[in-house]
Amino acid sequence: MECPIARSLERVGEWWSMLILRDAINGVTRFDAFEASLKIAPNMLTRRLRTLVEDGLLERRLYKERPKRYEYVLTDRGRDFFPVILALLDYGNRHFAPEGEALQIVDLDTGRTLDPVLVDRATGEPLAGKRLKLAPGPAASAAMCERYAEKHEASAPAPRRVKR
Repeated sequence: MECPIARSLERVGEWWSMLILRDAINGVTRFDAFEASLKIAPNMLTRRLRTLVEDGLLERRLYKERPKRYEYVLTDRGRDFFPVILALLDYGNRHFAPEGEALQIVDLDTGRTLDPVLVDRATGEPLAGKRLKLAPGPAASAAMCERYAEKHEASAPAPRRVKR
């Protein structure tokens, strides 16, 4: 698939994969710890871990020789998924937590609860509002250029902020 969103979802779009990455970001590395945290069937966990290793998000490392035991450690590619986890956490808190926030993002130095926002790396400006759109990049095929020229001329909708 040409679309970077589709390519990403192909690797991490299955919800167990995202939860495994969430736990790995939080320091979980061992099979039994993932299994206990997620309450996931061992065969499903084995498949998801294998896929995450094959796709380069986790690295499988031997930590015990007899019997052989492995841990699953985030790679740079896996660590780069952290902002996606934060965005999903924030989105879930805003839209699907009528009882309130069960999990928050907290600054370790100040203890302050953080309110994440996606910004442009060059300017630091928030990526929001009607001045944004998705557009084909330099490697886009003719089909993708045509698709976005025809169907995506309207600006992106401004994200709505929900009071907490």
